[in-house]
Amino acid sequence: MKNTAATIIGQKQSGEKITMLTAYDYTTACIADGCGINSILVGDSLGMVMLGYDTTLPVTMEDMLHHTKAVSRGAKNAFVVADMPFMSYQTSVYDAVTNAGRLIKEGGAQAVKLEGGAEVCEQIKAIVDSSIPVVGHLGLTPQSVNAFGGFKVQGKDYERAKRLIEDALKIQRAGACAVVLECIPAELAAIITEQLMIPTIGIGAGAHCDGQVLVYQDMLGLTQGHTPKFAKQFADVGALMRQGIAEYIEQTRASAFPAEEHTYSSDMQVIERLKKELSAR
Repeated sequence: MKNTAATIIGQKQSGEKITMLTAYDYTTACIADGCGINSILVGDSLGMVMLGYDTTLPVTMEDMLHHTKAVSRGAKNAFVVADMPFMSYQTSVYDAVTNAGRLIKEGGAQAVKLEGGAEVCEQIKAIVDSSIPVVGHLGLTPQSVNAFGGFKVQGKDYERAKRLIEDALKIQRAGACAVVLECIPAELAAIITEQLMIPTIGIGAGAHCDGQVLVYQDMLGLTQGHTPKFAKQFADVGALMRQGIAEYIEQTRASAFPAEEHTYSSDMQVIERLKKELSAR
């Protein structure tokens, strides 16, 4: 059954945990979708894990459209959510609706995700009023990395924790169908989850959220450099890739690959005729 905004809300109501992973290409989307993942996030994290940037800030709408199109072609049942990149919605309500519409109409996503609390509620409402589901994002919002002074846990003191609760309620009232909670204390995430009617999707926010999301490179051992504390490695695909590539290099240099079973054959009469003609020149 196709996962939608309505089905993930239904999962919260029934107590069934929601599963979400990132994907940025057709092949990965096909694999995740085939495993039965509820939702695929085409995150602006692609800037770091696919394009090699230090932050998500350089990611453009064209980047997001390119990758969202590929993922949407591979995801037959998963609920595809596309990130709105930095400055694609902060500038005005008009820009927010226009760019959200592009991710749906051109990219093939079923929802968009944007970062922020009360300051983006007007944009959320306008996008929802345009019949586009919206997922919110609170806590460590990577597009605000310069304002935060780095990638830091959020909501650890009373005032910031209280504001996160209030922002979550405001996002819900604006019409969001779910909210991602990133890098906040587990106890605070539990309070927010209890207060909301819409699902919470945690990433570094503890087990009490209604669902979880991870960057697939982190959980499969493909990340280059630092891996966040919250990212459990479920398989070491990176090691398998390095082993396979090393064996390919070794066998190619030793002329052990390609072997006969990897080779096409020709009619020997054709080959002999060609050799005879060439030798007569």
